Amino acid sequence: MQTENTLALPVGITLDRFIKSQQDAFPYATGELSQLLRDIALASKIINREINRAGLIDITGALGRDNVQGEAQQKLDIIANIRFIRALVNGGQVVGILSEEDNEITQTNNHYAKYVVAMDPLDGSSNIDVNVSIGTIFSIYRRISPIGTPATEADFTQGGRKQIAAGYILYGSSTIMVYTTGKGVNGFTYENSLGEYFLSHADIKMPKTGNIYSVNEAYFNEFPNYIKEFIEEMRQKSGCMARYIGSLVGDFHRNLLKGGIYLYPPTRKAESGKLRLFYECYPLAFVIEQAGGKACDGREDILDIIPQKIHQRSIIYLGSDELIDNLEEKIKTHNHLMIKQLELV
Repeated sequence: MQTENTLALPVGITLDRFIKSQQDAFPYATGELSQLLRDIALASKIINREINRAGLIDITGALGRDNVQGEAQQKLDIIANIRFIRALVNGGQVVGILSEEDNEITQTNNHYAKYVVAMDPLDGSSNIDVNVSIGTIFSIYRRISPIGTPATEADFTQGGRKQIAAGYILYGSSTIMVYTTGKGVNGFTYENSLGEYFLSHADIKMPKTGNIYSVNEAYFNEFPNYIKEFIEEMRQKSGCMARYIGSLVGDFHRNLLKGGIYLYPPTRKAESGKLRLFYECYPLAFVIEQAGGKACDGREDILDIIPQKIHQRSIIYLGSDELIDNLEEKIKTHNHLMIKQLELV
């Protein structure tokens, strides 16, 4: 039962106020990054509106063409891409945008801007038809090309450790924006009636271990033996649960809060992995490391992978510290046995 006191509780700290307080902690901050984060938040509010009315205005379903990744584009993919690009162009803080939906870098003509953004404007958009959670993933770099010139590929291929901010927006039962600037991870829930994000998940810390594993088990027979063994061990573990939505942001967000591991191993069709390094793997790896978890491809940390091309794909394992350690140990043992077998030939 609600009382007068509970009805009058404050709604909390807004995203704008939080960003301002973080900026004030750095005496030499000039506000451009703060404004850029606000621009991303604004675009996400517009996307949230489009998603909520998608079934009423015929913007669900496939568009009938493929994107640069060879995947069927959904109508909402295009809408989200346009909305984010417009918000970033009009915001004036971004010189170039790398999107999953576009083959080339989008030049904003803001040649004096200091930042570039890599993004997946709407990950898992095919799930909108069945009302499943979907999301946006973004990564921000400080440009290295000369101020006053267009963005270059070098601005984006600096490597994951050069990210200055990254995060995601989850559009689900509530819309949540989670991001890091390298000083921990915080989450903000959107309050529709007020049109504001409010701090709801302060200083997120991922549990050191967990009982959730997230993987598309339809490909189980195509997985390497060490992944099959790891999954079998998880199945046999007391209290272990398989949870896989098929929407990367939704799976990642659940495991970040509850503890667990997300696996996208190599398969026969995708020996180098399927997820994109720049606008899926790097940003989520940055977030999970800042929250105390780990991200690797089985050989090295995701953030240490040296990029070769802007639409590069990668194998990825994201999860709680203990689970990633267990997986890496299994991979090392497998590789050691393979070397021994080769030596005997």
